[in-house]
Amino acid sequence: MTDEAEEMAGGDSTEILAEELMEDEAPEAVSELHSELAATQAKANEYLDGWQRARADFTNYKKRVEREQAQTYQNAAASILKRYLGIIDDLERALKSRPKDGEGAAWAEGIELIYRKLLSILESEGIQLMEAEGKPFDPNLHEAIMSEDSDQHESGQIIEVLQQGYTLGDRVLRPAMVRVAR
Repeated sequence: MTDEAEEMAGGDSTEILAEELMEDEAPEAVSELHSELAATQAKANEYLDGWQRARADFTNYKKRVEREQAQTYQNAAASILKRYLGIIDDLERALKSRPKDGEGAAWAEGIELIYRKLLSILESEGIQLMEAEGKPFDPNLHEAIMSEDSDQHESGQIIEVLQQGYTLGDRVLRPAMVRVAR
C-alpha cells in the first residue's frame, strides 16, 4: 500500500493510537514484565538449586552404597577365610616336624605344595601374613602369650611368633600370638 492509501484506510490513526497506548501503559507493563521475569528467574534458580542438591545427594548415596557393599563383601570374605587359618597353622606345625628322608620326605613335599597353594589362594583374596618377629610389640596387631627376660632383645620387642597373624586390607583378621622381651 501507498502512504495515501494508508491514510485513507485509517492506518495512521491506528498506529498513533497503539503508540499512545504503549506510551501510557509502557512503564506499568514493562515493570510488570520485569517483576514476572524476576519471579520466573528466581523459580528457575530454585529449581536448579534443588536439582543440583538432588544430584549431589544421589551421587553420595551411590558412593555410600558402594562402600557398604565392599564392606559387606570384606566381612563375608573375612568370616569364611578366617576358618582356613587353622588349617594353615596345622600344615605349618606338620611341616616343622617333617621327615628329612625316605617316603615321608616325598610325602612332606606334597604337603608343602598344598600349603603353598592354600597360602597363594588366601593372598589372592587379600589376606596378608603379618611380619612380627623382631618388631616392637603392638597390642593392636599382636597378642602377648609370654614375656621373658632377654639380653639379645630390647624391652617390648617380639622374640618369637607362636602363631602367625593375618590382615585383610587394613583390618586385623587374626592377631599374631607372640613372646615378648621384658
